[in-house]
Amino acid sequence: MTKPHQPLFVRLPAPAHIRKIHVLGVAGSAMGAFACMLQEAGYEVRGSDLGMYPPMSDMLAARGVGVSLGWDPAHLDWGPDWVIVGNVCRQDNPVAAVARARGVPYASFPQAVSDLFLARRSPVVVTGTHGKTTTTNLTAHLLRARFEGVGLLAGGVGANFGSPYVIGAEGAPFVIEGDEYDTAFFDKGPKFLHYRPEVAVVNNIEFDHADIYDSVEEIEENFARLCALITPGRLLLVNGDDPRALGVARAATGEVVTYGFGEGCAWRATEVSLGPAGAEFLLTPPASAGAPAWARSPLPGRYNVGNALAALAAAVGRYGVPLPDALAALASFRGVQKRQEVVADVGGVLVMEDYANHPTAAAETLRGLRAQHPGRRLWAIYEPKSNTARRRVHQEEYAAALAEAPLARLTRPFKKEDRFPAAERLDLDALVGALRARGVDAAAWLEIDELVDELAREARAGDLLVFMSSSHFEGGVTRTVERLRAREEAARV
Repeated sequence: MTKPHQPLFVRLPAPAHIRKIHVLGVAGSAMGAFACMLQEAGYEVRGSDLGMYPPMSDMLAARGVGVSLGWDPAHLDWGPDWVIVGNVCRQDNPVAAVARARGVPYASFPQAVSDLFLARRSPVVVTGTHGKTTTTNLTAHLLRARFEGVGLLAGGVGANFGSPYVIGAEGAPFVIEGDEYDTAFFDKGPKFLHYRPEVAVVNNIEFDHADIYDSVEEIEENFARLCALITPGRLLLVNGDDPRALGVARAATGEVVTYGFGEGCAWRATEVSLGPAGAEFLLTPPASAGAPAWARSPLPGRYNVGNALAALAAAVGRYGVPLPDALAALASFRGVQKRQEVVADVGGVLVMEDYANHPTAAAETLRGLRAQHPGRRLWAIYEPKSNTARRRVHQEEYAAALAEAPLARLTRPFKKEDRFPAAERLDLDALVGALRARGVDAAAWLEIDELVDELAREARAGDLLVFMSSSHFEGGVTRTVERLRAREEAARV
C-alpha cells in the first residue's frame, strides 16, 4: 500500500506576483513543453538541466527559453519569482537547495500547471497505464469540432496540433495527460491528483513504475484517490472491460460512465474490422448521445478503438460535440509522434517508432501493425530502458509480447547504474531463449552499433522495422535509416 512516509498531495505557497519563472529539469518532454507554454503565456522563462538534446533543445530555442547546463546555483542569480521543480530533481539538487535557502518560492510542475492554467479552464484528465498520450490528443482534436480555445498538454506531439501543448482559452475544455508517476521529491503522490478534473478518464490499470510502486494494489489505491475527486457534477469515464479500472471507479461519487467492447458498456464498439486503413467499428452510444453509427479511425489496433471510445465519450457525452462531427474528426486524426510513427520508407523497408515499453503496450502495438501491414515481415526492436523494463517483473510477459513478431531484436539495458540488485534485473539471455522456444528469430545486442549493422545488412524490401522504447535508442533509429539509404545509394551506383 502507499508508503506512510510519503505525503500524498503537497501544495506549496505560490508568490502573489509572478513574472519570472525558472524551470528545473527543463530538458524533459513535459517540463520543456511547460516551459514553452509559460513563455507563450507571457512569462519570462529560463531553465536548467544536465543535458539538452533535440527535439526539445530546438523547441526551447525556437520559443526563446534560455537554458543553462548543469546544476549550478548561480542559475538562480537572475532573480526568478518562482522555481518549478521537475521530478528528475532529487532533494539534494544544488539549485533546489539554494532556492530553499534563499527563500525563493518553489512548486512542482503539476501544481504550477494547475494554478496557472487549469484553475480557469474545464480540465479533462486522461489517465491509465497505456494510451494516455494518444487519447489526450484525440480528445482535444474531437473537442475542436465544437469549441474554439481548447487547451492541451500531452507527452507527445499530435500531428493535428504540431505541438505537445495548446494554451487554450479561459473557460474552455483543457485536456491534460494525467501521469500516475510521483510529483516531486517533496510530493510523492501521483501528478494527476493536482489536475482538478471535471472529467477524468481511467483507460486501464496494470503494474508499472516499479521504481516507486511496490504492487499493483498501491497503484490502484492512487487511482482510487483520483476517482474520489469525481464528486457530483463531475464525470468519470472508465474502461468497462478492465476490472481494476472498474474497481477504483467505486470511489467516485459523481457520474460514472463506461466504455469498451463488452455488453454492459455505455459507449460500445462492436463488429470491429482492422486493416491497412486502420479500424472500422459499429459505435453504439447511449441513447441520449445519438443513434448507432459506423466509425472509422486511421489508428491501428483494437486498443486504439478503445482509446477512440474514451475520446468520443468525453467530447460527445460530456461536452455536446455532435456525434457526426466527432466521427468526422476521428477520421481526420493524424496520430501522435512516436506512436506507430512512420520515420522513413527506404527501398521498401518501412521504419517506424513507437513509445511502447510495457509488455502489454508492445503486444498491442505489434498486433495492430500486423493487421495494418499484413504483407510485411515484422521486426520487433525493443530497448528495455525504463525503470520497470530493466527489471525482471515482466520477464515472462515480454516473451509473450515480442512473440507477436517473427523477428525480435533487443538491446541490453544495463548501461545505467541501477540501484536494485542484479538478481532483480531483466534477464536478456533468458528472454531470448524464451522467444526462440516460441519460434521467434531473436537476439540481443550489447551495443546499438551492432544492432544497426545487422538491420542495415539484413532488412529487405517489404520489411517493417518497429523500434519500441521509452527513450531514443541512442540515435539508433536515425542511424539505421541513414545506413539503409546509403545501401540504396550504393546499389544504384
